[in-house]
Amino acid sequence: MRNLRLVRPTSPIPHSPYLYPMNFLAHFYLSGTDTGLLQGNFLADAVKGKKYLDYSPEIQKGILMHRFIDHFTDTHPVTERTKIRLRAEFHHYAPVVVDVYYDHFLAAGWKEYSEIPLKHYANQVYKTLEENSEFYPGKSKHILKYMKMHDWLNAYTTIEGIGVVLTGMSRRTPYVSGMENGAAALKKDYSECKVDFEEFFPELKKACTEFLATYP
Repeated sequence: MRNLRLVRPTSPIPHSPYLYPMNFLAHFYLSGTDTGLLQGNFLADAVKGKKYLDYSPEIQKGILMHRFIDHFTDTHPVTERTKIRLRAEFHHYAPVVVDVYYDHFLAAGWKEYSEIPLKHYANQVYKTLEENSEFYPGKSKHILKYMKMHDWLNAYTTIEGIGVVLTGMSRRTPYVSGMENGAAALKKDYSECKVDFEEFFPELKKACTEFLATYP
């Protein structure tokens, strides 16, 4: 995941130097109730290569699950279909925009995926991560601080919210990305992107179940 440049708060979502585009919500949701998986999925972007072996077996599993989710998403034909529609506007940043869009659909349609209200679920996640944060890398501690402070897990429920994040990402990238137009593009392509997400996400859930069942 990429860092976002600090920008002036023009929306209800404040920014920090550690604000990431999130598919944290999807990773956490797919972890179920397993706290080891949850922590591993959270830490994965700060743990490179074989550094995952420095952690407990439960967290190692979560880190590898995170990598599996990223690979499955990046190579899936449905996400490729979404990327193709977006590529003319966002070029090689299209995969990043797709991740943000899909997170929005999960947050916006949360009631279809969980009986626990998103606000309550988010608070449970923050509490679990905080209770075990003493061994987290510094980068992850900073992310957790801002994640809780600005309630990232609820932030993507609106198009405005993802617009703020994509605009911040656009300012952070060294090349012209067009991501500042991401919210407007989603409004135009909303129905098609939602159909893609609703086709893709059940397949991702099934793939994660199989990954966990076959994990050594």
